[in-house]
Amino acid sequence: MTQVDKNAFTMAGNSITDITTYFIGSVLSGGGGGPNGAGGTATQWADMVDNFQSSALQTRLGIPLIYGADAVHGHNNVYGATLFPHNIGLGAMHDPALITQIEQVTRDEALGTGVRWTFAPCMCTPQDIRWGRTYEGYSEVPSDNATDGAAAIVGFQGPNGTLGPTNILATAKHFIGDGHTTWGTGSPYLNEGDAQISEQQLDAIDLPPYQSAVSNKVGSVMISYSSWNGLKDHANQYLITTKLKGTGTDSYGTPNLGFQGFVVSDWQAINQISSNYNYDVRTAINAGIDMIMVPDDYKTFISTLDTEIKAGNIPMSRIDDAVTRILTAKFALGLFTQPYTDRSYTPNVGSAAHRAVARQAERESLVLLKNNGVLPLSKTGSYTLVVGGDHANNLGYQLGGWSISWQGGSGATTIGTTLWQAIQQAGLSSSVKLNFVGTQTKGHYSGDVGIVAVGETPYAEGNGDTNTLALSSTDATEVSDVCSRVKKCIVLSFSGRPIIINTQLNQSSAFVSAWIGSTEGEGITDVLFGDYGFQGKLTFTWPNAVTQEPCNQNNGCTGALFPYGYGITPF
Repeated sequence: MTQVDKNAFTMAGNSITDITTYFIGSVLSGGGGGPNGAGGTATQWADMVDNFQSSALQTRLGIPLIYGADAVHGHNNVYGATLFPHNIGLGAMHDPALITQIEQVTRDEALGTGVRWTFAPCMCTPQDIRWGRTYEGYSEVPSDNATDGAAAIVGFQGPNGTLGPTNILATAKHFIGDGHTTWGTGSPYLNEGDAQISEQQLDAIDLPPYQSAVSNKVGSVMISYSSWNGLKDHANQYLITTKLKGTGTDSYGTPNLGFQGFVVSDWQAINQISSNYNYDVRTAINAGIDMIMVPDDYKTFISTLDTEIKAGNIPMSRIDDAVTRILTAKFALGLFTQPYTDRSYTPNVGSAAHRAVARQAERESLVLLKNNGVLPLSKTGSYTLVVGGDHANNLGYQLGGWSISWQGGSGATTIGTTLWQAIQQAGLSSSVKLNFVGTQTKGHYSGDVGIVAVGETPYAEGNGDTNTLALSSTDATEVSDVCSRVKKCIVLSFSGRPIIINTQLNQSSAFVSAWIGSTEGEGITDVLFGDYGFQGKLTFTWPNAVTQEPCNQNNGCTGALFPYGYGITPF
């Protein structure tokens, strides 16, 4: 019932042998939690996980641990892994079959590192794009999330929850309402806030993806940091034991989900229930949480849990139920017969075949918002192409958050192809003259066509909460500089949500929304140079101004810059 972050075993007074001593059931890598800090190769990961597993198997019963990680857009903590567009981009593809294929790649790369449990997919339905986790959702529309999330679960676990040694456990998260919180109730604005909505609204907007996940036999569900009408989800027995695990219907006739897998807390989330840790532990367990992501002070948690059980505050029937659910998943995964990494998968992490799938996903996810006769570009014409912007040759910016490290980074953080590198490799004839200006956009240059790539700098979770949705002044200047020096200007925006682009839209001849997340910049040039047509359609309403938020299909918002479903296809 205890999940520990792998770094906890290196803290003062702790040791990896504590896995044996304290019967630790699960270890995880948090964001950036590689073998020696952020990153690490697949082989290094496999060695690390197997070392932890060896300690677990030395317990009296030899119960294997299950190792978890946030493989949320590919196996994104591993250096050299194949990374895909974040879920907002996958939603724009409108291609559930490709989502299943994507998560099969992620599954295989996770298997090659010993990670048998991913904390994905996110089944949230973001209702306010000012939220810093918007890009973790496929869509503002519940049915989209239900369809795409189910496709992801099948990719991870196999059809009908097959599991076995060739699949990994999926997690539907974060139950429930994390994308539906009220502005000003979170940290700093929306994240981990309070969903101040009725049960009918919860049933209509937030519940359908979980109905789909449970129908597709998702193996685990993670509880949200958020609250529902003032009560922390981690303390809400009605939500977890009745609505998620229970049978029958609620008072509005909506069926409870009858979930048979196990429920895990989020990172140190039970500590937010109150200022009394004993109360937090018994409340969370009695609410129906089966495994606690501690993640560091596991000795205190285990001691407190033992105290609360002995005091009669947590019934043994609740403990038995939790342990049964967890062991059932471990047996279903084949961990008792094959606890160590299957090294036959390890060489395929980041393989050409896997990257081809990511390249396809990247090109299908692109949404063309404007095109005044400039796209597609010719590979053989005679013209000068100017390329600039701070996202044009910065892989870390192209990837965004949850990429090698939790918050993401800048520069060559892993193996991948930037937009500029992809342009150089696009097979252009010598008659196309390339001029890369990067961020030095104020120089004396001119051109026939310009491509300027800008967007959001990487962020994750609450660090992405914003009350502006604006491009930085630097990015705005780069767009103005390049577009004023060329005859036709193409703007690409790498972002995790719609952003306010009215000025840049007017300055451009063509505007492309290129969502963050992918290592495969060639997917962009495939479309820019006409090898493939644009296919992406918005799954989020694109506002005219930040003051319109929340603005979505579910609240009757009008006057948006681009509606849900917009996207120019084909050329």
